Amino acid sequence: MVFRPFIKVEGLTAKEFRQAKVNLADHTAVIFTSRTAVDHYFRLCEETRVKVSDSMKYFCTTESIALYLQKYIVYRKRKISFGKNGKLDDEQLLAAFAKNPGEKYLFPISDVHKENVSDLQSRGLDVSKVVMYRTVSNDFQPGEDLDYDMLVFFSPSGIASLKKNFPDFDQDARPTFIATFGSTTAKAVENAGLRLDVSAPSPEARSMPEAIDKFLESRNLAQR
Repeated sequence: MVFRPFIKVEGLTAKEFRQAKVNLADHTAVIFTSRTAVDHYFRLCEETRVKVSDSMKYFCTTESIALYLQKYIVYRKRKISFGKNGKLDDEQLLAAFAKNPGEKYLFPISDVHKENVSDLQSRGLDVSKVVMYRTVSNDFQPGEDLDYDMLVFFSPSGIASLKKNFPDFDQDARPTFIATFGSTTAKAVENAGLRLDVSAPSPEARSMPEAIDKFLESRNLAQR
């Protein structure tokens, strides 16, 4: 198994971010759904010379993200809240939002995202999504081969990178199996005119390793 990223994340420059005309200092709370968002938020604050207030409140979808904040701030439980299931609709996180209805929330996101804040806004919260980083194709080197039996993708951006780096990719020439995680990634395979061989999660396989394991078992049985 080889980890070869087809995509990479790059942050917006300070100049690009200023074009969004968002005043970071106007916000009193920040919502984080990833460590990447944490890094780019504090990076842009530094690059745009915005001092993060000591009274800033942080709302994270997991405890691990909350603990990661220690890289940039002194961890104080009274101003850091987090959920358990990694989603914005986590009951514990929603309860924290309910206790802070008057905050002006900043939500750092990627240019490719699936987070929907309509539910939070329907609860009367002032939430602004702001793009701070983007997902781009991670270019392969000239002459670099794609000699794998299976390609595993976790985002539609990976499929787009495959088509960009290997426009003449022939799935049946080797052959090469394709596995995806999530419905949007599976749909991207279909839209690209490729064959989807393994998909997760499903009733039979909740994780990608489990899905691949079942696929290999079925092939072994078919070859006997």
